[in-house]
Amino acid sequence: MLREVKAFLLRGSVLDLAVAVILGAAFGRITTSLVDDLLMPLLGIVAGGIDLTGLSWRLGKAVMT
Repeated sequence: MLREVKAFLLRGSVLDLAVAVILGAAFGRITTSLVDDLLMPLLGIVAGGIDLTGLSWRLGKAVMT
């Protein structure tokens, strides 16, 4: 049974999926850092020195339950 599990895990599709998940998580962190630490401060400077940290958009009406 251990050989079967090892053979399944070593197939290309499982390894490709694992690599894709790791790269996706890393890319998400890089994108978040880029926006939070570089893009938003630059937009704040261009917009006259305002602080954009509390800025948010609501795309639809909030549903309260």
